[in-house]
Amino acid sequence: MGKYSGNPAAAAALFEGHQVHRDVYIDPEVFRLEMKHVFANAWVFVGHASQTPQKGDYFATSIGDQPVIQVRHSTGDIHVLYNRCPHKGTKIVIDRQGNTGKFFRCPYHAWSFKTDGCLLAIPLKKGYADTGLDQTESARGMKAVGAVRNYRGFIFARLAEEGISFEDFFGDSLSSLDNMVDRSPAGRLEVAGPPLRYMHHCNWKMLVENQTDTCHPMVAHESSAGTAVKLYEELNLPEDAPKPPAMEIIAPFMSPYEFFENMGIRTWPNGHGHTGVNHSIHSNYSRIPGYFEKMVESYGEEKAKAILDENRHNTVYFPNIMIKGPIQQLRIFIPLAANKTLVESYIYRLVDAPDELTARTAMYNRMINAPTSIVGHDDLEMYERAQEGLEADGLEWVNIQRLRTGEEDFSEEVVENGTTERQMRNQFDAWARFMTWDTPAREAAE
Repeated sequence: MGKYSGNPAAAAALFEGHQVHRDVYIDPEVFRLEMKHVFANAWVFVGHASQTPQKGDYFATSIGDQPVIQVRHSTGDIHVLYNRCPHKGTKIVIDRQGNTGKFFRCPYHAWSFKTDGCLLAIPLKKGYADTGLDQTESARGMKAVGAVRNYRGFIFARLAEEGISFEDFFGDSLSSLDNMVDRSPAGRLEVAGPPLRYMHHCNWKMLVENQTDTCHPMVAHESSAGTAVKLYEELNLPEDAPKPPAMEIIAPFMSPYEFFENMGIRTWPNGHGHTGVNHSIHSNYSRIPGYFEKMVESYGEEKAKAILDENRHNTVYFPNIMIKGPIQQLRIFIPLAANKTLVESYIYRLVDAPDELTARTAMYNRMINAPTSIVGHDDLEMYERAQEGLEADGLEWVNIQRLRTGEEDFSEEVVENGTTERQMRNQFDAWARFMTWDTPAREAAE
């Protein structure tokens, strides 16, 4: 037994306000505790309603290390079920998504279940007569997760049967999701194609932290974005010449420190936060003909302008997703091991908006987040260098105290300098609390 085995309080103590112990990134026992406590007690993104539009449609994914199925029930509601048969534990579905019809059927012994998980039928059920099966959990069918919420098409779930409510967990941070959805003249989004998938040999928290790390773009991305900007400048085009869409996307990565300082960072309780309070790398994209007019038709000029003037950069929803409202993108950081993370990058279509917006979003995803990206590889190299470097015994702690001047209260919304590391500290504060949410340590703290 290791020093953290079965001891979430000991793991939570690895965060000390201004620093975190390297074990939060490299220790397999800490990783297992995260899966058991953090990902069980927090509200975790599952999928989008447009991925299961018809009755019987399902989407197989995971919450932490737990395999789950998002499925559209016969009533039209979306349910989230554990992806295992209550008989022998066999996975019910192995395809990523499909349509199961009116019921799920286990491929091992043909137990079948309604799309809300309830047991439907058992072959030769007379073999269970007088055995007491009806008194067991197996007779109840496929187990549903503790709680599910469909928020404007985004499906979130909490594995734990009891815990923090959806409203208390997210609070005002939902304003970023609202802005992304409201950019559709119809107020609806649809997933546009499958995600780009990219394996990273590093801890999942490194990727989450990086989403609000504004001191790295002009350094880490100099080799990619910096080279692109240099080559473009060598063309000596007139100053008023329109920039190609690719340059509009990549050039802002080389903005100076002052740009990122002035953009601001907002943090909300429970580990949520966003960069780009005042402006962002998405602020100066070219207008798409006809789009604003469609927005005005739907919302009126004043509200349409307010929606489109909000150009938040990256919004992190603890524990493991990031959204970009201005370009309708969501990235989910799927933890596989202490040193292995799968990243899936989704883009969304704004219903009733010009197709050029989806094309720009797809271009951004390919250029920045794809396995073939010229920018994403910069980050990947830094993550893997950090994962390897943390194995070195010279120092045991990782510093996250930039612009921290004293004790911090993460229970309230705060806006600070855009290069602060407060959002990283905010994430670890939530990490430590949800690590011990369902333990006596929580009761003692209260």
